[in-house]
Order: sequence, then structure tokens, then C-alpha cells
Amino acid sequence: MKALFKRLITDFHQSTPKHIIKREYNIPLNSRKIISLIGVRRSGKTFLLYGLIEQLCKQVEPHNILYINFEDDRLYGLKLQDLDDLIEAYFELYPHNREQKVYLFLDEVQNVPEWERFVRRIYDTLNLQIFVTGSSSKLLSQEIATSLRGRTLSFEIFPFSFKEYLAYKNVEINFYSSKSLSLIKNTFASYLRQGGFFETFDEKTDIQKKILHDYLDLIIYRDLIDRYNIKNRAFLKHLVKYTFSNISTLVSFNKLYNEYKSLGYKISKDSIYNYLTYLEDAYALFVIPIFRNSVREEQRHPRKIYAIDTGFKALFDTSISADYSKLYENLAFLHLRRKTREIYYFKQQQEVDFYCKLDKPQLINISYDISDAKTKSREITALQEAMKYFKYNEAILITQDEEQTLNIEGQTIFIKPLWKWLLE
Repeated sequence: MKALFKRLITDFHQSTPKHIIKREYNIPLNSRKIISLIGVRRSGKTFLLYGLIEQLCKQVEPHNILYINFEDDRLYGLKLQDLDDLIEAYFELYPHNREQKVYLFLDEVQNVPEWERFVRRIYDTLNLQIFVTGSSSKLLSQEIATSLRGRTLSFEIFPFSFKEYLAYKNVEINFYSSKSLSLIKNTFASYLRQGGFFETFDEKTDIQKKILHDYLDLIIYRDLIDRYNIKNRAFLKHLVKYTFSNISTLVSFNKLYNEYKSLGYKISKDSIYNYLTYLEDAYALFVIPIFRNSVREEQRHPRKIYAIDTGFKALFDTSISADYSKLYENLAFLHLRRKTREIYYFKQQQEVDFYCKLDKPQLINISYDISDAKTKSREITALQEAMKYFKYNEAILITQDEEQTLNIEGQTIFIKPLWKWLLE
């Protein structure tokens, strides 16, 4: 194993630098903490590491940097005890570096069972700045919370945001320029449908769908079936199709169970709950509860589901036209989720799409088209009801293209187009 590690280390040091796309993450190069990047597969974690390595190469000797990708098939079946060979192989190649600071990048480290024990030991005993990435929130968060408690800084990595997408497309953000506004709106229409996975950019629609199908297969087989030893593959695939077809909608576990039972699936309520949890752990899906003052009350109500990327919905859509209201809501959710985990929907007489806790709490409704007076009134009334409950005097209504500020009985509702709100 040591000989293989030496070859991988040498190949890395002799490799050509990768082309890096700038992202909006501010990840420290030198910290007293282990840096962990967690997110769905293909969201750009590896290229963020390449970007950090590129920055480091301007500051330290390249041989003081060590990168290993545990997705490499030559490392399949690697065990905890094998990891020590990695360190020994490196120091046999560069013995003088034992007295210097070394930057260690461990990509998709969750593939090695009990990896955290190794990382904790070398963190405590060697002069290392350690970076790790993983595709499982559950595995990494559990391991970080136990063995690595207090030693880490974690960053969640998502596919490209709309702002990052505009930067990639070289579209200037200038709200005072007619040309810029036209380009932003046109680019937004593409981003809404295709999503933010970098490898789909600039591809034709059929190729984009093939890439996204491959991503889902990777998540289903590598992150779910293999990791959790799932036997009922047919049901899991059907559940994946159901969830991505029904983003931005309420899901009741009891109703799902009865529906699948009627279709002949031999499945338990616990299995449905577990499979959805696995999809959450892999960052493919998000499930948010209703806001209530007790956890028991939250559990009694249906949950709302959102996809990690709006591009996934098109894979299972049977309708000819896109469901823009659902895509808008999912995109708004992802914008909020990048900032906070504390997101709920709220309902008394009427439903409000999002209640979330940022620098200040926010109430947000999403309505693609409010040209109909009844639709607009319904959305505004729901926000007014929620503002009264929470004793807030501001709320936001996100739409396709309308923009205005409403002042009603001491309450202010900001109506904004989604594309603009995403860039604020």
C-alpha cells in the first residue's frame, strides 16, 4: 500500500494545474481547525480543494501539499490501518518536511471506515493543516461531532448559485443597465430549468439530462444502496422519482405509506422515513417541517420536500411545460438553505412558504404569477396573518417580474422578482 501511495503522491505533484472556476466560498487556508467540506456529489467540492491548492502553491513549496482522492478505484477497500502508510509514504519521499507545515487534502474521506480516528491522531501529533471532503452529512456530522468535536470548521457546498452562474457566463450584474438586465433575465431562465451543476453548463438539453441521470444513479447506488445495504431497490427508485417529481409540495408519511401499499409494495412506514432520511444525508433532498412551538406538534404535520437542484425535476416531468411555481419555490428554498438550516413553512388559516431565521427572521411567500387579483390578495393575506402571529412588520412576496412595496396598516410587504432577490 505504501508503494501505491508514493505513486499517487508523485503523480499529484507532477500533474498539470486544474482550471479553477471562482466560487463564493471563503475557506481559510491557515486555521487551527480541520476544514471539512460537505455536500452532494459533483457539487464542486474537489474543485474547491484545487482552488485552495492553487492559492497555496503561491505561498508554500508545492511538495508541502498532499492531495489524495479516496474515490480512486486503486484505493477501493482501504481500511483504517492502511492510512498510516499514506503519511509514511509522504515523509519517505520528503523527509525534510517532517519539520515543516504540511497541507493535507483528503477528498471523499468517508469511503474509509473510521477515518476520523486517523485524522484526529495526525491532527494532534503532526504539524498539519487538514482539509477533508465528504458526500454524506450524516457520516461526517456524526464523526465530526464525536471524535473531532471542537477541532473542525465545516462548510456546506452546494451546486452553483445564480450569482455564481452569472459570473461563469460573464454576465455583469448592473440593475441600472438595460442590456445587463436583459442578459440577467435571459440567463436566469436557463439556470431555473437546468440547475447549477457545473458539468451541465453549455451542454445541450439531452446531454444535460444524461449527466443529471448519471449523478442520481451515483447517489442512489454509491451513497444509498451500497452504504445502507438497501434491498428494496425498486421501491427506492420509485420514491426518488416521486420526490423529484413533487418538489415544493407537502408530503405525509401516512399517505405515502397507504399509497405504496395499495400499489403492492411491501414497505413499512419506518422504511419510507429512513429512505427519505438517506436522501437527505446524501444532500439530494431536503425535508422541512411546519413551524410549531413543540417538536411533537411539528411531527404531526406533513413535511415539505425540496431538491438539491432544480435540474432534477425535469428528469421526471411528464408535462410538456415546466411547473414554474414549483421551480421558483425550490430555487428560493436553496437560496435560503445556503444561509441557514432553520427553515420552516407556516400555517394557520393560510400557508406561508417560508419562515426562516437569518440575521433577522423572515416570512416569505413565492408566487410565480400574481397578475390575477385573487391570487395576489391570497398571498398578501397569508403574509399579513403570519406577520400578526409573529409580531413582525415586514414580509416578502417573490414573483416572476413584479416589483413594488405595499404598506398596509403598519405592515410592509416587499414584492420582488426572484432573479433580483437571488442577487441581493
